[in-house]
Amino acid sequence: MLKLGTYNHLKVIRVVEIGIYLDGGEYWGDILLPNASAARGVKEKAREGDSLEVFIYFDSEDRVIATMERPLAVVGDFAVLKVVGVTPVGAFLEWGLRKDLLVPFREQRDRMVVGEEYLVYLYVDKTTDRIVASAKWAKFLDRDPACYREGDAVELIIAQRTDLGYRVIVDNAHEALIYHNEIFQPLRVGERVTGYIKCTREDGKIDCVLQRNDGYQQIDRLARGIVEKLEQNGGRLKISDKSAPEEIYALFGCSKKNYKKAVGMLFRQHVVDILENAIKLV
Repeated sequence: MLKLGTYNHLKVIRVVEIGIYLDGGEYWGDILLPNASAARGVKEKAREGDSLEVFIYFDSEDRVIATMERPLAVVGDFAVLKVVGVTPVGAFLEWGLRKDLLVPFREQRDRMVVGEEYLVYLYVDKTTDRIVASAKWAKFLDRDPACYREGDAVELIIAQRTDLGYRVIVDNAHEALIYHNEIFQPLRVGERVTGYIKCTREDGKIDCVLQRNDGYQQIDRLARGIVEKLEQNGGRLKISDKSAPEEIYALFGCSKKNYKKAVGMLFRQHVVDILENAIKLV
């Protein structure tokens, strides 16, 4: 069955001067793939019965149409898109196709501004069959309890900065929080990063971190990395436990807490000396 707002494999019915007609089934009928929206050489090679992968949406005249162009997001995706226009019906986002994507006013958290980018969720409006987007992305997340264990690796979408940290979308399905004091790298809304489950609280809410906490093995690996950095820099580095967390993360990719643990272990093993504003190999 044909699905709006995503990719479909449709059979060629006939090739005409203006493009290729594809079989959209009993409900949608014949769907045109215009010449301008077909990949180079496709029309010349197309034969009746061939199957083509196309994206299906509505054109500027609200006709169902096919394209081989690749949009920036499809139905079911969360994506950061730029506002290119505002009209009495809502804001329009640039999403890589000839017709811009509508965010109705009722689906905006705040009034959208031309030139600004927003995290949105793409879906098909059941009333109108139109592909639209919503900045109220949280309502599209799974409300059932998540089945994660501490330390599970997950894909995160950075969704919103808050006073506590960042709201994130876990595996395109659940909401979680990363606290500011556990972030040691720059983040931007819409960015996709690998994270790890810190805990699932009794109220069902999820906390995540960006670095796996695997105890001694992690500290041991970090310690070896610190020694390698020292060897590459003549046995001395101008960094200490007084350095900013961001400086430590930029150099070693770790939190200040774990850095101090690793350096302390190396000090006890008589591998490094700890100076006031530096560390050096013994």
